[in-house]
Amino acid sequence: MNLKLKRPIIFFDLETTGVDTVHDRIVEISLVKIGVDGEKVVKTRRINPEMPIPPEATAVHGITDEDVAGEPTFRQIAKSLAQFIEGCDFGGFNSNRFDLPMLVEEFMRAEVEVDFKRRRYIDVQNIFHKKEQRTLVAAYKFYCDKDLDNAHSAEADTLATYEVLEAQIERYGDIGDSVEELAAFSTHNEVVDFAGRIVLNDKGEEVFNFGKYKGRKVEDVFRTEPSYYSWMMQGDFSLYTKKIITEIRLRIK
Repeated sequence: MNLKLKRPIIFFDLETTGVDTVHDRIVEISLVKIGVDGEKVVKTRRINPEMPIPPEATAVHGITDEDVAGEPTFRQIAKSLAQFIEGCDFGGFNSNRFDLPMLVEEFMRAEVEVDFKRRRYIDVQNIFHKKEQRTLVAAYKFYCDKDLDNAHSAEADTLATYEVLEAQIERYGDIGDSVEELAAFSTHNEVVDFAGRIVLNDKGEEVFNFGKYKGRKVEDVFRTEPSYYSWMMQGDFSLYTKKIITEIRLRIK
């Protein structure tokens, strides 16, 4: 195994009702847990999203309302899932931008507390884009010399992502082989709230990454314009983003 681990890592992929992490829901989750000794545990579970699956989403992953009608909701599996991922780092393909924020939001909605702050996150797509600029199907062919059958199946994509990372570590001598090195290389900037609304600047300070205050320290904005906090809390932002800005507001109080 090329990947050097200090603790287990979860490679995961989600199929969803859409791409809006605030309003859409998970319909399938696949996780590949790699132990420090290389032991691999694969778990795949379909989930009832408690909302209709749009035809355009079904066209991508092939999962229909009928397929998930008898499946558990995320709230019903949240506690056991939290136990399975406890103490693990994470890896995925485009996971930092989409899968991770979606997963965090689902746990927030289910009111199951999971500490995501002390984990490391490897986004294999970011490594791939920095090195080759292609898709997962092309990455699998390029690095592993295999055709990715059942693309957009959560389990196939998840297993392929892990194989691609293994091949990337072997191919590139400058990206490292530890979770710490790979997480640092595959991260564009240090995101505080997973949705990318709040990031850290080069001084380690929380700053806005959107809107009219982009680049401004969150603390400074909340001090000079307290109503901006209220606007965000009432707005269409993720629950985790609202949790983060509330922590910042309470801290400056």
